Amino acid sequence: MNNMEVLYRQVIMDHYKNPRNKGLVQDELYKTIHIKNPTCGDDITVQSKISNGVVEDVRHDGTGCSICCSSASVMSETLLGKSVDDAIKIKDAYINMLTNKEYDEEVELEEAVAYTGVRKFPARIKCASIAWKAFEGTLDESE
Repeated sequence: MNNMEVLYRQVIMDHYKNPRNKGLVQDELYKTIHIKNPTCGDDITVQSKISNGVVEDVRHDGTGCSICCSSASVMSETLLGKSVDDAIKIKDAYINMLTNKEYDEEVELEEAVAYTGVRKFPARIKCASIAWKAFEGTLDESE
């Protein structure tokens, strides 16, 4: 395992053991989406609060593997404070990176780049993307 793979593994495990922005809120200003993957058991709920075109807050809660849960934590930190347009660009670049599609490498993925190795394991792509898909759903619902 090379140094980058070790670093990425450390990022993933840190977010799994110490999730950021975990826990849902009861607030009508938040849009909430729940997604469950019955194949593997990942079960995630994502909330976002969008105000004046900016992602003011992203919350998550759920159960699943380390890839699923840590990715939700990384997603919440990465998208927090971004404009909706930038959040969509980051989400699209992340999903394309995971699925080995061409993506804009100029887009700053921050710690989400730690999931670059997931593309080698097609069965784990859904684990790494489920929270991001739920976030996307909160945007669709808010329009």
